[in-house]
Amino acid sequence: MCGTSLPAGTEAIYESETKTVRCLECATEAAESTSHDLEPACEALPANESGVAGSSARREYERRKAKDEEKLREKWGPFGGIAVVLSDERQSTKSWDRGAIGEERLGARLDALAADGLAVLHDRRIPGSKANIDHIAITRSGIWVIDAKRYKGRPELKIEGGIFRPRVEKLLVGRRDCTKLVDGVLKQVDVVRDLIGDVPVTGALCFVDADWPLIGGAFSTHGVHVLAETAGKSACRRARRRR
Repeated sequence: MCGTSLPAGTEAIYESETKTVRCLECATEAAESTSHDLEPACEALPANESGVAGSSARREYERRKAKDEEKLREKWGPFGGIAVVLSDERQSTKSWDRGAIGEERLGARLDALAADGLAVLHDRRIPGSKANIDHIAITRSGIWVIDAKRYKGRPELKIEGGIFRPRVEKLLVGRRDCTKLVDGVLKQVDVVRDLIGDVPVTGALCFVDADWPLIGGAFSTHGVHVLAETAGKSACRRARRRR
C-alpha cells in the first residue's frame, strides 16, 4: 500500500487469499478507518465511542413491546392494564429481547478483552442501510466481523453432495436450516472489506447459550467461523497476541 520494502525477517501481515504482504503501519491505519466509516447505530452516540452492544435490538424490542401493550389497552379499555399483565409476549417480540441479551453478553466478553492490540466496536450501522453489524474486533492481524445469535439447539455443519453431485454446506441449529445466517455474515464481511481495503477480514457467527458439546463443536463454513461465545473470546485473544 505504501511501497515500503519488506525484507526477509520483517514483521508484517500476510494475506493468504491474495498472497501479498502488508506492513504493520498500513494495517493499523486501515483498521483505524473502520471506526469512522461504520457509524454507531445509536444516533446519540459520539462516533469516537465503541458503541453499546445490543442497543439496536433492545430499542426494537421496547418499541414492539410498547406497541403490543397499546393494542391490548385499546382492545380491553378499562381492563387494559389487567390484559397487559395477564398476556404473554408475542414470539416475534420476545425474539428481539433474546437477541439483545445475546449481543449484550458477547459484547461484555469482548469489552473485557479490549486493550493494546485489540479494539472493539459494537452495533455499527451499515452505510446506506438500516441493518447493523453486531460486533467488530480490530486486531493486529486483521479484523473480525462477529454476528451474535441466541438460538436453542446444537449448531452443526451438514454436508451434502460429493463426488457426483455439487458439494453443499448447510448450517443447522437443532433441526433448523440456518444457512442464511452465514450468507448474512459474508455480506457484512464484504461491507467492511470494501471500506478498509487490503486488510484481512474474517467473519464469525457466535451462538450464545446454544447446546454446544463439552469439548470442541466449533467449525467453519464458506470461510465463516461458527463457534460458542467462549471460543470467540479465545479467538480474539489469540489474534490480539499474534504478530
